[in-house]
Amino acid sequence: MKIAVEGCMHGELDKVYDTLRELEKAEGVKIDLLLCCGDFQAVRNENDLQCLNVKPRFREMKSFWKYYSGQAVAPYPTIFIGGNHEASNYLWELYYGGWAAPNIYFLGFAGHYERPPYNENTIRSVYHVRHYDVLKLMHVKEPLDIFMSHDWPLGITEYGNWQKLIREKRFFEEEVNKRTLGSEPAARLLNKLKPPYWFSAHLHCKFPAVIQHGEGGPTTKFLALDKCLPRRGFLQVIDIPSGPGPHEIQYDEEWLAITRKFNNVFSLTRMPFTMLDEQVDTQDDLQWVRNKLNARGAKPIDFVQTAASYDPSCQASNPSITVHCRNPQTESFLQLLNLPYLLDSSNSYGVSRNESSSQTGQALDSDDIELPDDEDDPADDDD
Repeated sequence: MKIAVEGCMHGELDKVYDTLRELEKAEGVKIDLLLCCGDFQAVRNENDLQCLNVKPRFREMKSFWKYYSGQAVAPYPTIFIGGNHEASNYLWELYYGGWAAPNIYFLGFAGHYERPPYNENTIRSVYHVRHYDVLKLMHVKEPLDIFMSHDWPLGITEYGNWQKLIREKRFFEEEVNKRTLGSEPAARLLNKLKPPYWFSAHLHCKFPAVIQHGEGGPTTKFLALDKCLPRRGFLQVIDIPSGPGPHEIQYDEEWLAITRKFNNVFSLTRMPFTMLDEQVDTQDDLQWVRNKLNARGAKPIDFVQTAASYDPSCQASNPSITVHCRNPQTESFLQLLNLPYLLDSSNSYGVSRNESSSQTGQALDSDDIELPDDEDDPADDDD
């Protein structure tokens, strides 16, 4: 299975898809899947632009709206994660993951209290990593093939050619030397999950590394990629062993079980959430999910359009105040897991508990883990 991996999309779907078509023609290969490591910018219309954490003078519609409206269709199945430059209001609709457009799938959030309309602070804090996010991922036990994060794991530069990196990006030197470049939670997950491949973006440069997890342990091949610009390393194609196909996107039993177990401490406020401890048994939920998927099937429901798309033939009007929309995909997902809809809850003390999987006890620190702004070369355009 040939998988194309892209760094920061920044809304340039047309350019990335065109590049892949040219690559297929030149190399005589067939791309089966495209992965994007964040800053995807799924902007459907002018309202979404107002929820994009980008300086107003740099906000552009780019090309996602064509794929959302049906004017164009993604030529490759595309899976993306969020970054720090997203139309957060739309991705919030698809909190648990879902089709952002036909053939384009968003992997979802984990736990956030910010809801549209955003102010100057929440438009930034909505993309911060939460302890809740990391704790859920730390419960993954099944082997993974690929892990994607927007930011790099802290300390990853020690496993690659960091000297070359700081020659090309001089402003990274202090952080590399002080070991502050990257995300500490991502480093914890790397050490826990040990996937064969880990892809990142965010810092707008290409950087490979190889991590050996202990003597005789598994190896992780790390690769950070650039943003979509000419003569930049923003794409890489890898070959992953797989069955003959056809391939399709399906729900993962273990992740659904983890989601169901942790729903009772769903973090929608700044209030600390409570757990008996940080190691939670999900076996009962896993069996429950398995029975459910055996009866229903594991495919998500199809894409549903929930807002009008940008129309370049119409004169731009003043955007309306953005309010939360209940996406039918999210409602279907919650019905599947027999969970309440909490994304528009305003309960300042948390949420209604799912008694079937409730855990109580010591409060855990749920402070934000801020994702720093892009540390881009001053010669680059300001995103």
